This record gives sequence, C-alpha cells and structure tokens, in this order.
Amino acid sequence: MDQAKIIGISGGSGSGKTTIVNKISSIVSDFVVVPQDNYYKSASQILKRTGDSQPPTSHHRNHISNANISDFNFDHPSAFDSDLLYEQLKELKALRSIRMPQYDFVNHTRSRKTIRVEPRKVIIFEGIMIFSEPKIRELIDLKIYVDTPDDIRFIRRLKRDIEERARTLDSVVSQYLAVVRPGHYEFIEPTKLYADLIIPEGGFNESAVQVLVSFIKDTLG
Repeated sequence: MDQAKIIGISGGSGSGKTTIVNKISSIVSDFVVVPQDNYYKSASQILKRTGDSQPPTSHHRNHISNANISDFNFDHPSAFDSDLLYEQLKELKALRSIRMPQYDFVNHTRSRKTIRVEPRKVIIFEGIMIFSEPKIRELIDLKIYVDTPDDIRFIRRLKRDIEERARTLDSVVSQYLAVVRPGHYEFIEPTKLYADLIIPEGGFNESAVQVLVSFIKDTLG
C-alpha cells in the first residue's frame, strides 16, 4: 500500500464522534487518530464573531476567560489552521510522520508542545468541520457524518466543557447561543451532503459501527 486511507468522522459538537473512535479502538488497533480540535488557532488569532473584519482587541488578547470566551468564534471554519492541517494530512496519507500540534482548551491557546505521529494504514480524522474545506475533503476516502439531536449534543457539550475545560455554566450557555448553535446550522449541518455514511446516534448505533469496522479491516487486509 503506497497511501494510507483517511476516514473522516464529522458531526456537531457532542454528537458522539469520540464514542465511535473509542468503539473502533476496542476492535481494531492499527490506526491513528487526528483530531481537528488540535488545529484550532489561538483565541488571539480568531475573529470575535462571524463576519468581523477586525482581529480581537489587545484587551481581549490578554484577558481570555469564562467571562469573554463567547466573544471568540471557535465555530467558524476560519478558526482552524487549515493550511497546516492539509499539509499534515497529506504527509500521513503518504505514510510519512508529522509533529501534531496540541491545544490548551483551558487557556484557549495552541501549546508550544507537539507530538510525533507515526503513519498507519488507516487515519481516523474527526472534527466538527472536517468537510468544510474542499482541498481537505478531497483527501478523505470515507466520509461519515454523525447525526444526533440538538438537545443531546448540548447536554454532552455542557458536561464536557464544565468537567474538562474549566468552564462555567453561564459561559457555556452564552457561547452556545451566540456562536455554537448558529455555527452548527451555517457550517456543520450543510456538510452532511458530502457524507458517504450518516450514522444516527453516533457510537450507540451498533450496526453502523460494524460497517465502519468492516471497512477498516478490509483496508488493513
């Protein structure tokens, strides 16, 4: 095999993408995961709201907290370093190693640390907007969209952000209403059209997960 196969798993925040990856990892081991979240730009590089033409003010750059995090639009395609992501996916697809960036979700900035990722025959690429950029989309061999009801996704996101990212209830709700929900319907939901396979209820859909596992096993030979 002269190229790896990339399986893209997309869907809204809290849809169950990680659950699917965990289900796969319990059955198949010879793959590597590339989370789109690792390629977020630091908040100081992200526009305050969709459509803004000005970068964040110096005050916002130096005072990123629960109180003002909803001023920054992480739910827009421009929030990701798509150029770096594209180049690194190309390298992995060509069976070459990369240094993958790490992201600090508590301080909303890219870490100086990177991790070495060795190529595998199968690459699981997961994230909310992985089908948004045409050149990245073209690298993906199997495109999967995880379709989960809004209320379930919001509850999962709320729980994650409070427990893992040191967020407050008010900040999560404020950000969800201001940018997450609008961003989902403008940028994420429409990319369902590009999916080869739509999985309702994420990792809890055992039949769909088995189809995916079969594809991976066939790819690995």
